Amino acid sequence: MKRYKQSEIEKVATILKDDGVISVPTDTVYGICARINSSKAYDNLVKVKNRPSNKSFPVLCKDLEQIESIAIVDEKALKLIEAFMPGPLTLVLNKKPEAFSYINNAGTRETDEVAVRMIPSKFLNELIEKIGSPLFLTSANKSGMDVCRSLDEI
Repeated sequence: MKRYKQSEIEKVATILKDDGVISVPTDTVYGICARINSSKAYDNLVKVKNRPSNKSFPVLCKDLEQIESIAIVDEKALKLIEAFMPGPLTLVLNKKPEAFSYINNAGTRETDEVAVRMIPSKFLNELIEKIGSPLFLTSANKSGMDVCRSLDEI
């Protein structure tokens, strides 16, 4: 596994733009991510994570505008976003039908929901800006295994 420094953000952004999957530190544990605007990137993330197809990925957004581009934000959700984000909070909202329409929770749920987060990471927010897309972000571990708290564990 190649390790990059935060100063090499252009190289990391290129990996994501090329439908790759990367590992990144988050505000809680290490995560793996892929851009949401590519079905191929999504498929690569599913493969790396070895995640069941009926389990969706949270989406990391840099700001309220990005959340509103993929989810329906009602007045109650807006108050929570304004009060607690960015921070260690995940909100489950109804997904907009046009948002990454290549998945529909594998057709296993009646509602099409999306979990959204905003974290106080300058690096991740700059990365999202460079690739022009929010990120699917999940813990850096195989599905069902312990989470990774260091690069060596990944």
